[in-house]
Amino acid sequence: METQQPVRLRVFSLNCWGIRYLSRHCEQRFEMIADMLERERHDIVLLQEVWSEQDFLSLKRKLSVTHPYSHHFKSGVIGSGLAFFSKYTLQNTLLHQYSLNGYPYKVRHGDWFGGKAVGLAVLDVTGLRVHVYITHLHAEYCRSHDEYLAHRTAQAWELQQFVHHTSRGAALVVLGGDLNMHPQDLGTRLVQALTGLRDCYTEAQVFDGCEDGITLIADNPFTKREDLIPFEKGIRIDYIMFKGSESLSVQCESLSTTKGSVPGHPFPYSDHEALTAELVLFHSEGSNMPVSEGLAILTEAQMVVREQRFQTESMLGKSAHLLAVGVALLLLTLALWAVPWICPGALVSLLSVLCLTAFLSGVLLYLLFLTQLKALRETDQQMSLSSNHMQERFTRCRAALSASDEAVISHSPSPFKWEE
Repeated sequence: METQQPVRLRVFSLNCWGIRYLSRHCEQRFEMIADMLERERHDIVLLQEVWSEQDFLSLKRKLSVTHPYSHHFKSGVIGSGLAFFSKYTLQNTLLHQYSLNGYPYKVRHGDWFGGKAVGLAVLDVTGLRVHVYITHLHAEYCRSHDEYLAHRTAQAWELQQFVHHTSRGAALVVLGGDLNMHPQDLGTRLVQALTGLRDCYTEAQVFDGCEDGITLIADNPFTKREDLIPFEKGIRIDYIMFKGSESLSVQCESLSTTKGSVPGHPFPYSDHEALTAELVLFHSEGSNMPVSEGLAILTEAQMVVREQRFQTESMLGKSAHLLAVGVALLLLTLALWAVPWICPGALVSLLSVLCLTAFLSGVLLYLLFLTQLKALRETDQQMSLSSNHMQERFTRCRAALSASDEAVISHSPSPFKWEE
């Protein structure tokens, strides 16, 4: 169905920092968020870190009139934290959990338990098929020594693959969430280059918000300034992106962010700033990113994934050695138990504990790194296929352009005249 009159769509995104019993003022902040959403009446609301089902149901009850359609995406040990609300009809949902998402023994970071994922909500917006994606990628933690760079790059790859393969037939594609990546980071460039998604901050005709669009600001009372080093003012890691289609063009009329404090309240909505984008939809033709640029970014991403793959292979070998030591100690312990007069019982008991610890640690680590190695190999193979395909397209485009130039030259009249 064609829509001749422009359609306006207000999209809201916020990382709520909603870890019950750990995040400060969690219950009060969710009440503030619900009141604000009910008052502002956005068309689409994308929330991250809504970890508790109780908090989601509370939001759902509060927004039942203004946003009658909602969904809480579930994955991992404690859930994905992704929550979706809309005033438009929700037709379908789909979830993809990222295959790489940190390490279970990094308990302090906790990303592995969160089941980071990308969720898709298919909407009917005045007869237009709109695909809305919401995601939350692995945190960085340390800019100078980023041990999760390959994990986040692999997640960015899976994100763009998911968008690419599920957005066909959509008049409009919207992506929102906490990517935990700076605008010029490899993962961000990868997503934009291979999907054609455009960043609302760079596309907005009018911007009203924090300086440079930062969404994790140093002045926020929930933010630890040492976590932002070397960025004194803050960082921009939350995004709303969009893409039209052949039949529908999209412009970002405005983008705004919250600015830390909330009038009438002693603390802000979250440790992140919220984003609100106003999109205008009308008929026009879209554009695609040059193949050469996408190929260069994909090559860079594949190098990062391969480096992590080699490191994981090394860790897998070390865990196999630990497992072998555990097995050797186990056999030695069994032998000593069979001949108790050779060694004191206390020493045998201590050896039993050591062998059991080494054996179980070896098994768990081996299974962890084996699983991650398979995911990295799969990502590498997918990237190779896409890279080969893009290389072929690039070669064909250059050949076609060269043939076109030769045809123009052969049919052009000569500027020179022969003298008789």
